[in-house]
Amino acid sequence: MAKKPVIYTKPALIAKLKEISAIGFVPNARKGNAGGIGNTLEDLLGIKENNLPIPNAAEWELKAQRLNSTSLTTLFHIEPSPRAIRFVPQVLLPKYGWAHQEDGKKYPKGEMSYRQTIHGNSRSDRGFKVVIDRKEKKILISFEAGNVDIRHKKWLESVKKRVGLGELNPQPYWGFDDLEHKAGTKLLNSFYVQAEVKIVRKKEFYHYTKVMMLQKFSFEGFLKALDEGKILVDFDARTGHNHGTKFRMRQDALPMLYEKKTIIL
Repeated sequence: MAKKPVIYTKPALIAKLKEISAIGFVPNARKGNAGGIGNTLEDLLGIKENNLPIPNAAEWELKAQRLNSTSLTTLFHIEPSPRAIRFVPQVLLPKYGWAHQEDGKKYPKGEMSYRQTIHGNSRSDRGFKVVIDRKEKKILISFEAGNVDIRHKKWLESVKKRVGLGELNPQPYWGFDDLEHKAGTKLLNSFYVQAEVKIVRKKEFYHYTKVMMLQKFSFEGFLKALDEGKILVDFDARTGHNHGTKFRMRQDALPMLYEKKTIIL
């Protein structure tokens, strides 16, 4: 007979997570260590991958990660406006790009690259930064030639010839409303579980020690995280292909993005 799917009420799920935490370290349920924390927790809960079965609550998900991990996780892809311009391939790449490291080798001669991971806390070594304009309700990308590192002197000279050294004109941006909608559909209410990790004979073991219930996406928290460098904008384009513009987050910043945070453990 097929096993009946497990259905949890929120109190039952909280009780089960406390029970799992009390076990201490458990071995990774997967071969290799990638994704093991979430998969092992799902196995312990007896649920399918990415499916948190709480009745009448499709808006909940389970998020599991290493304790104290600041590694980046992709929140979503969204290209900047103005949409009339394909900004990355038509402006940033030809006017502010640099020779790709595989130029003339893996890729054709003249292959350019524009790869920048930037945020609102400080400028990148090439002078780019995220700026939040609350009055206009926009998140803008800004360029400041005076902040370019000396290592990129030749590149800066080439930018001067191509487009000049003023601010980006027009500046690529995302409207608050677009971003709030995009982020709100991705950041559902979550049971956020963190685990201590140890390795024994090359195998990972997890102790699920912290559990939080995160409710109601906070756009204000999102803006704060962007301003503090906890959320970053990641451009990844070369002449032959734009891999897409991503908003990425330092994993430990997730609670910042919710209005209500309830500590379970």
